[in-house]
Amino acid sequence: RTREQVRNYVLRKLDEEMPSSKAAGMEATYRLLGLLPDTLDLRRLMLDLYTEQIAGFYDPDSATLFAVAGADPAQLRVVLAHELVHALQDQYTPLSEFMRAPVDNDHLSAGQAIFEGQATLAGLQVMVPGQNIMAMPEFWETFRDQIRQQQTSMPVFRTAPTLVREGLIFPYLAGADFMRWWMGSEHRDTVPFGRLLPVSTEQVLHPERYYDHR
Repeated sequence: RTREQVRNYVLRKLDEEMPSSKAAGMEATYRLLGLLPDTLDLRRLMLDLYTEQIAGFYDPDSATLFAVAGADPAQLRVVLAHELVHALQDQYTPLSEFMRAPVDNDHLSAGQAIFEGQATLAGLQVMVPGQNIMAMPEFWETFRDQIRQQQTSMPVFRTAPTLVREGLIFPYLAGADFMRWWMGSEHRDTVPFGRLLPVSTEQVLHPERYYDHR
């Protein structure tokens, strides 16, 4: 897909998941908390941000995986491994149904973190084939730093408010950390899908609270 086609896709998804009324409520709340400037158009920012970020994507509505024309081949190799995991996840937990489920935003973010975290691990394994990245704590520190450096090299991301930047990164980094913990636990031969999905970002960030159902 061309960048323009990607932008049109993102706009359609925003219309579904962040209609104008919902965006206005979010903007008002974040402004009251001092997290967004008064002049910021959140929907427009998210449209520009996702258009800038996407190199490939899996669309659960059509069960189709797309790559962005002109993307760096080395980057695409990692991205396609990541998106193929989403395609596999969709066979067991329909992603479009989950995204439209009547749950609160924090519950939704927790689920997204699991899906993105598992896919992130697969993409990382493509980057370092034949190595046990689960047993390399120094790799994870380097990876976090690299992610932040790569993101800040992108103009839209670099100028976005901290709230937006951290919200964009959270599912990938925190989700990957949770999945590392899960795979090192007694549940390592399963996946936390369905009724096992965390119900809050607190449980993702603090797995011990996941066990306590807090």
